[in-house]
Amino acid sequence: MLYILIIIVILLVIFFLIRGLKHENQSLTQKNITQTENPVILLIIDSLMDKPLQKAIKEGRAPALKYLIEHGHYYPNLISSYPTMSVTIDSSLLTGTYSDKHRVPGLVWYDEKEKRIVNYGSAKEEVFKVGIKNVVEDNFYHLNHSHLSRDVKTIHEKLAEKGLQSASINALVYRGNEKMTLKLSKLLAKFDVMPEKLNIDTPLLFSYGALAQFSPKNNQNNQVWKKVGFNDKFTAQELIYIIQNGKLPAFTIAYFPDLDQEVHKHGPTDHIDAIEKIDKQLQEVLNTYESWDKALQSAVWIAMGDSGQAKVGKDKSKSFIHLNKILDHYQIHKITEPVKQEDQIVLAYNERMAFIYNVDQKLTNEEIVQKLKKDDRMNLIAWKSETNVNVVANGQQGNLTFRPNGDFKDAYGQSWFLTGEHSILDLTVNNSHIEYGNYPDALARLHTALNSHSGNYIIVDAKPGFEFAGDGTPIHPGGAAHGSIHKQDSLIPMIVTGTETKPKHLRIVDLYPWFLQLMNKGD
Repeated sequence: MLYILIIIVILLVIFFLIRGLKHENQSLTQKNITQTENPVILLIIDSLMDKPLQKAIKEGRAPALKYLIEHGHYYPNLISSYPTMSVTIDSSLLTGTYSDKHRVPGLVWYDEKEKRIVNYGSAKEEVFKVGIKNVVEDNFYHLNHSHLSRDVKTIHEKLAEKGLQSASINALVYRGNEKMTLKLSKLLAKFDVMPEKLNIDTPLLFSYGALAQFSPKNNQNNQVWKKVGFNDKFTAQELIYIIQNGKLPAFTIAYFPDLDQEVHKHGPTDHIDAIEKIDKQLQEVLNTYESWDKALQSAVWIAMGDSGQAKVGKDKSKSFIHLNKILDHYQIHKITEPVKQEDQIVLAYNERMAFIYNVDQKLTNEEIVQKLKKDDRMNLIAWKSETNVNVVANGQQGNLTFRPNGDFKDAYGQSWFLTGEHSILDLTVNNSHIEYGNYPDALARLHTALNSHSGNYIIVDAKPGFEFAGDGTPIHPGGAAHGSIHKQDSLIPMIVTGTETKPKHLRIVDLYPWFLQLMNKGD
């Protein structure tokens, strides 16, 4: 989420400097909230991981998270979506589907119909090359209103249909049934930098940095030097304000973004200070009640990460995989230009994962794969042929081919046809039962990613320690990154208090029906 927030901040800084920092807070008193018996409060802590969390608790630096664990249930290995990038993960969380259904493939992807790169905000350099207006419209509007499929309903939409209300605080994916207008800038609209306003669909309570806030106290947390409200203090204060005013709806999602930046910078283990900071915000939220015990009696609390991160080496010459160099034999699309007829390949980078689009009908995917496979930093390479998914790996002979609806079954009730080398995806198969190793739920996550949008494309996945790097993409030498299907990127902790139930399976994609169950509104 870090890079989307950076882009939002850059755009809003320009916006507010031109318009001025004056804005009107939303009125909470005008929101008629029906009190429910089992409100659910979902706290998403970006890039929270099990081992650093356990270390912070052991050192006495995370008392709120420790309290939640001691008074609830702790699940250290919830499986994320794929690619492990915030917009795709959030879409799976809010719809209960993988990307073949919700249709948000990644942070960066190629729209075959419009023949352009969709970029929700990977890095400022890349955004300026793609075009600021495109990123503004994709981020502020298309992500929720046209890219996120209308064939699936978000948890906000589903609850509204059932007569229940919900809230979204600083979450990037938020679509609901209420109508709202985001007012942007008349001046910037004249220069075609961004729209003057956007009509969006939100839950009943919607908070989105300085563009949409309730708490007057957050005027001290929404300045341009504080990421215009996209920070942990802002999120905590909005949640506190809603609780204090007795306006807590049936379901609330509150997004805490700050930890992600520290993990990217310091690596997957050396960020205990950042966990301590987020815990202090959670303490403030719990202190809203007369006691922490009372807080837990008043609602179901769920605190969770969204993705892990894997370490990236310091040596830039070795740690970064430049696909444009590996594939320099082909005509590669230039990010600053429209896709041309003579282009053969379009690249879309998602940190430790990338989409390689083959837009030349004369070029076979197998030819491209053979060049990619020679790089020993490449983990997995996958592509479709008709209904099959093919996977190869550097250093391993042969390939693995699979598709749904076969004789092999996994722990998630999914059945698969499998042929070839199981070791490529670190699968163990005994008596037709599949167990996953380094790549959790790999078959479903790869299959859905390869069916998430139209086009002829290859997925490449980097080994831990490595990251893909392109023209203007973010890189993290000596730090950490995510995006990959590897367990280091994919496994996240979840803390649950106030219920003895749990999801059918410990995957983000399985939380949606469980949320409905918690509010006694399951189908």
